[in-house]
Amino acid sequence: MRVVIAGAGAVGTHLAKLLSGENQDVIIMDPDKEKLNFSKSHFEIMTMEGSSTSLKDLNEVGVEDADLFIGVTPDESVNVTSCMLASKMGAKKTFARIDNFEYLLPKNKDFFESLGVDSMVYPEMLAAKEIVSAIKRPWVRLWVELFGGAIILVGVKIRDNSELVGKYLHEISVAPKKFHIVAIKRNNRTIIPKGSDQILSGDILFFTTTQEFIKEIPAITGKKDFEVKNIMIMGGSRIAIRTCQYLPSDMNIKLLESDKEKCYKLLEKVPKNVTVFHDDGRNSDFLQEESIKDTDAFIAVTGNSEANILACLAAKRFGVRKTVAEVENMDYISMAENLDIGSIINKKLITVGNIYRFLLNADVSNVKSLTFANADVAEIIARPNSIITKKEIKRLSLPNNVTLGGLIRNGEPMLIDGDTQVEPYDNVVVFCLDDALRNAEKLFN
Repeated sequence: MRVVIAGAGAVGTHLAKLLSGENQDVIIMDPDKEKLNFSKSHFEIMTMEGSSTSLKDLNEVGVEDADLFIGVTPDESVNVTSCMLASKMGAKKTFARIDNFEYLLPKNKDFFESLGVDSMVYPEMLAAKEIVSAIKRPWVRLWVELFGGAIILVGVKIRDNSELVGKYLHEISVAPKKFHIVAIKRNNRTIIPKGSDQILSGDILFFTTTQEFIKEIPAITGKKDFEVKNIMIMGGSRIAIRTCQYLPSDMNIKLLESDKEKCYKLLEKVPKNVTVFHDDGRNSDFLQEESIKDTDAFIAVTGNSEANILACLAAKRFGVRKTVAEVENMDYISMAENLDIGSIINKKLITVGNIYRFLLNADVSNVKSLTFANADVAEIIARPNSIITKKEIKRLSLPNNVTLGGLIRNGEPMLIDGDTQVEPYDNVVVFCLDDALRNAEKLFN
């Protein structure tokens, strides 16, 4: 597959490296020569210095032969225009990163497709939705609803008081089956466990379960669910604005912004249940004045990863039970996790996950990149005569970095064990480590 990526920023670069590791034919273009310097990287990435809105440069990059053209520059108008031009010049599919929610409204879908823009992603909106999910379920590190919520993937940090601590996976058996442990993260390393693996305090366990049994997970992991009513948000970013709009109107929200002019603008965009303060979320005196001890959740979404991490640490010190940090610097994600920050949001990985499903040949309806687990979870349909349908799971030679978490058959959710045999047209939850989604995809073709 030939993929042309316009924009060598964080998203474009991450996507290019991901695809180059799969031996895809990828070329990334950007007018800034410095951004195209991958000499220190072990990835082989083709680059071209040029503008994605230039017909000459698009022709030179060979856009007419592109299976997918992706516009992920910082400028929305450049992305949309680039996709329109690329489509007219022969690119089979186009994908644009945007900043305008209006473009995503269903009534506008046909309009943009007629222009040559096949799909769009608004990273700030997706990030805000993840934050709202984390606030509604404060006992989890990760919550992913698959197949419309029929199967749920949750990531939970295991404390000393959990009944699972010290147990081997083969010792954990209940009938009927209520959950499936698809992965364990320990000391910055995520593994797909076997029956001989033991659960330790401090592990992050990734469970798949169903709506019927999800309420039992907090108790076995030593967690207590609680209601979030009082929230502080640091940073008046687009993510913050969207988060305020998506959170329930009965919540009491305090939005902290250090830029005075920006504060006035925020007042025009946020709901009535939001109070805007001109201050810094790392100011301990201010936090105490505004009753940080009575705050249920603290969200840090400034453009500075370090500031977000430090602010969440301060909030934890004051007794806030749930913290969420936007960490865009990939190098800081593991550190933030080790510091027990709580939920971590990364726009780059959210966006890449949305684009990635366009590159898969199987019937993949959804792909989710898991920020701190170096993993992907996907919904894949099993095609007739595919490898996955030939025999029971325990008799299949699944790759070491791939496991199945559950499936939907005839509209009914099922959890998976070794005796399960996938049938044609089952909708299967696939959990993959280390960019193994391509390998998993081959099992379903």
